[in-house]
Amino acid sequence: MTQRHRYDYGQDPSQWGELFLPDVPAGARDQGVVVVIHGGYWRSTYGAELGEPLAQDLAEHGLAAWNLEYRRAGNGGGWPATFEDILAGIDKLAGLAEQHALDLRKVVALGHSAGGHLAVWAAGRHKLDGLVPGGGGLVNNSSDGVRLTGVVSQSGVLNLREAERLSLSDGAVANLLGGPSSELPGRHRMADPMAALPLDIPVYAVHGTNDDDVPLSMSTTYVEASQAGPVPAQLVMVPGDHFALIDVMAEAYLTCRELVGRLLR
Repeated sequence: MTQRHRYDYGQDPSQWGELFLPDVPAGARDQGVVVVIHGGYWRSTYGAELGEPLAQDLAEHGLAAWNLEYRRAGNGGGWPATFEDILAGIDKLAGLAEQHALDLRKVVALGHSAGGHLAVWAAGRHKLDGLVPGGGGLVNNSSDGVRLTGVVSQSGVLNLREAERLSLSDGAVANLLGGPSSELPGRHRMADPMAALPLDIPVYAVHGTNDDDVPLSMSTTYVEASQAGPVPAQLVMVPGDHFALIDVMAEAYLTCRELVGRLLR
């Protein structure tokens, strides 16, 4: 039977995560950890309830899953709070590892839509200090924290410059970052996963063939830009719309789960 444990990583009501643990033999360690990061175009309208079915399913298939909540635009998030929460939430695993026998040698992020952006962005945390002089106002970005060893992006918004140009979801990028890139170029650069390329870990950019919410270009431009790096990202096309990727009964999601398992092996 799956165990569930909720923990806070800060004092704000949105700074928490829920750890889903599979049944494992006595004395055995879990096979790595999956950090589930929900989407919703970074807005407070959507929360960790979107990631809960995925975390439950992963635990039922033998994988420890950390369903992460964070401050979003509209409830204290935006720049830099949303980004600080993602890193602090991932780092919380270090304090839970011994208590729950978690194996942090492999920590994979599974992020949907805006959560895919945050997952891939967090994978480049060790490069943040070099992107903008003075760190762009972001704290808690130390590369000494828990490092991701792989990412599965589910129709992630992986190219913020293009997302801003297209004004996706009625200007969601500017809403997240507090203004347009013409006024705030430093934070836009620091928030864009494209700026941290190349990465030295595997990234699967999974995208639905009928996704009308996040354009395919959000994945393809990132994958193309990664090809010169040591571990090029891979594009994986799956059937279905934007939400098929988080429907635990859909083929699109099953592909994501298989990729997560591949990264943890």
